[in-house]
Amino acid sequence: MNKSKVTIHWFRRDLRIFDNHGLLRALKEHGHVLPLFIFDTAILERLENRSDRRVDFIHRAITGLKAELETRGSSIRVEHGDPLEVWKRLLETYDIQAVTANHDHEPYALDRDNTISDLLKSNGIPFRSFKDISIFERGEVVKDDGGPYTVFTPYARKWRAQFLPIMVEPFASSENLDALWKTEALRMPSLQDLGFLPTDLRIPPPEVGSQLISNYHLTRNFPGLEGTSRMSVHLRFGTVSPRALMKQGIALNGAFANELIWREFYMQVLWHFPHVVDRAFKPAYDRIPWQVNEDHFTSWCEGRTGYPLVDAGMRELNTTGHMHNRVRMVVSSFLTKHLLLDWRWGEAYFAEQLLDFELSSNNGGWQWASSSGCDAAPYFRVFNPTLQLEKFDPELTYVKRWVEEYGTPNYSRPIVVHDVARKRAIETYKMALDSARRTTDKQTQLF
Repeated sequence: MNKSKVTIHWFRRDLRIFDNHGLLRALKEHGHVLPLFIFDTAILERLENRSDRRVDFIHRAITGLKAELETRGSSIRVEHGDPLEVWKRLLETYDIQAVTANHDHEPYALDRDNTISDLLKSNGIPFRSFKDISIFERGEVVKDDGGPYTVFTPYARKWRAQFLPIMVEPFASSENLDALWKTEALRMPSLQDLGFLPTDLRIPPPEVGSQLISNYHLTRNFPGLEGTSRMSVHLRFGTVSPRALMKQGIALNGAFANELIWREFYMQVLWHFPHVVDRAFKPAYDRIPWQVNEDHFTSWCEGRTGYPLVDAGMRELNTTGHMHNRVRMVVSSFLTKHLLLDWRWGEAYFAEQLLDFELSSNNGGWQWASSSGCDAAPYFRVFNPTLQLEKFDPELTYVKRWVEEYGTPNYSRPIVVHDVARKRAIETYKMALDSARRTTDKQTQLF
């Protein structure tokens, strides 16, 4: 049987036709491009909630992508299974000329891509991956001596010094769709086929108004306002172009652009220091004797701590899969400092709940809050959740939206006293770090 000659573009974190680097390279340099997406069972089987909003989001995005491709006389092949086994089946089905994709920097993705690359190369098929999810990546922004940055401000300064306007110009992928492989509509598995259920997912469209970006520095810290872009989930799955967002940020608001640079800072931290996935960036902080208090952790997860800004944030997260960034800092500081619970507990809970979960940003944010990470808040900085509420939600707009019983006898009493918890945290951190320092000094003396 004659097999159809195709080039495959493997969609992963780039779920759009517009401004897609890898897709453009496939269309321009190869042609007869068959789009592919794989619902990876290794990832899906780790998800405990069968109503996971992220799976629903991806499924909806792929459905939209499929419909758009079919207006061009093409379609997308959507598979469900282990990527290695899927690619073995594809090799039996098609005469594959080349495969393109866009980079993913997370450890699992790197291992997966190496495995698939080895399989394709053993069959004489080139597999090329391209930069698409960020402006700079991996080792592109480094110190003059070639070492990685571990402090944000000099990283951002170097980032801006290396930036050129052409870097945010779109790739013309949507203008070259005549090179798609022509095929009838291909079947796509339903959510139920994947083992999941539809959710109450509500997400903003993948664009943001210039007025919001222009005012971003004035509104971004107030959770009661619609003052943030809500683009993080679109960035995570590539339904928006990072170049388009950065172009708007550079043109309209430096604070907005800075947040996008923070995202790339944490990406390069994960690339250079993969140990941060399960250990503190600063080894001494792995010596902190965290509490093991399941009741406190449950109260935090459910938004029943007695601190209204913390509780509102956790309830927003549990209800929508989103949490305002200012509130993320408050709730993570509360867990690691007030409750002295391991940052990895909070990081794992966010990883289960956040619609915009991205390993590098989630890990970086939690290590920042616990003082164990790159350019982190000093250990003696303990957010006062009451003062944070007074400063950033003075009219209680956000709190009353999510904590309906606030101000009534039914509202939870505080599970810890701020002053007592703050003192305990500082003393615990100081003792652990002093102990680590003494150990290091003794080891140094031996040599």
